[in-house]
Amino acid sequence: MSYALAFSATGPAERWAEAADAADALVSGEPDAIANMANVAALIWQAIPDLNWAGFYRFDGEELVLGPFQGKAACIRIPLDKGVCGAAARLRATQRVDDVHAFPGHIACDADSRSELVVPIVADDRLVGVLDLDSPLPGRFSAADQAGAEALVARIAGAFTA
Repeated sequence: MSYALAFSATGPAERWAEAADAADALVSGEPDAIANMANVAALIWQAIPDLNWAGFYRFDGEELVLGPFQGKAACIRIPLDKGVCGAAARLRATQRVDDVHAFPGHIACDADSRSELVVPIVADDRLVGVLDLDSPLPGRFSAADQAGAEALVARIAGAFTA
């Protein structure tokens, strides 16, 4: 089966809404969490401009472990007390960082990254992992991007638990 994904929206809110609809369709009926993460990472990479990394870190009960992604090779394990991803997981709160170099404890997996958006994935009140988006542009992520990414994750969080 192939998917012909096309995105026509130009504003961030509309772009994220299109991405959420497409993600919901991609994961519908698929029980494998890793496959779903892989497809959603690829979809976000295609739908959202100005990213240099888009993907997932899975929570193994102790730390975050690299999951499916698009972009350069990345850090494999992230403790919950380190970096933007660790903060999002530990606090179960989205982290939108305009300048990663100003974030205490930032982990520089890719020196080209300047801004980051990390959304925790919580299903059935259990931390599953995080969606991590990096950009080479400072201040790349707006409130609309944050709201859109949070809505996408909330809509399909259950697809990442099998």
